[in-house]
Amino acid sequence: MAYDTIRCERRDDVLVITLDRPDRLNAWTPHMSEEQADAIEAANTDPAVGAIVMTGAGRGFCAGADMEETFQTRIDGTDPGADTAGGSGGMPAAIDWVGLVRTSKPMVAAVNGAAVGIGLTMILPFDYIVASDRAKLGMLFVKVGLVPELASTHFLVQRMGFGRASELCLSGRVIGADEAVASALVDRVVDHDVVVDEAVGVAQAMAANPDPQLRMIKQLLTENATATDLTAVQERESELLRECWRTPEHAEAVRAFIEKRPPSFERR
Repeated sequence: MAYDTIRCERRDDVLVITLDRPDRLNAWTPHMSEEQADAIEAANTDPAVGAIVMTGAGRGFCAGADMEETFQTRIDGTDPGADTAGGSGGMPAAIDWVGLVRTSKPMVAAVNGAAVGIGLTMILPFDYIVASDRAKLGMLFVKVGLVPELASTHFLVQRMGFGRASELCLSGRVIGADEAVASALVDRVVDHDVVVDEAVGVAQAMAANPDPQLRMIKQLLTENATATDLTAVQERESELLRECWRTPEHAEAVRAFIEKRPPSFERR
């Protein structure tokens, strides 16, 4: 698939997806989400790719949805693209964004500037968020007469806690990188000039591990993070643990330990 709103490049075993509408601060459109989803799905079936980084071109990460191409188009009586009315959170109907991210190879965000509205909610389900010291983040939905989407009212509370998540959503306030990392909205803040390099480094550390087990761990974190039935939590873990015992990746790791050498995992 040829892309016109994103671009992709490989850095060793990490795919870097760059939102590429810098003249509009990478404002999101349904078409962009189709290209993002296609690139993620392609990476997930490519054995040469172990993890994915997403960043933005130019001064911003993503300044939310494109007002004219999404909201005004819908107000004028036309769906902005690919049946967003039938989809989840304004996404095209064919895209389950949260499901895609949580079942994907490891995903790391490199927030290089403004990340507001869907520019923030799209990355909340990611496995790790690295932010530039120039980043600005906000849940601006209430400011435009909307409510948050993409399970962000779940992930935001998981990351920040109930009070901080409530204040951010109900005020529509934009916060800087220092407050974002102090409140655990992002996981690391680094100098602006190295934000993508840092994110790639995090992704490479994840990609060095066996892919089936990475996916299993993501599944367990997704299903168990807020579970209260500890018996069910352990049952899910035990089911996947028994599956791991039968995998070539587990056997190779044990052999490598006994032979005092680094393991060599074949990516699927």
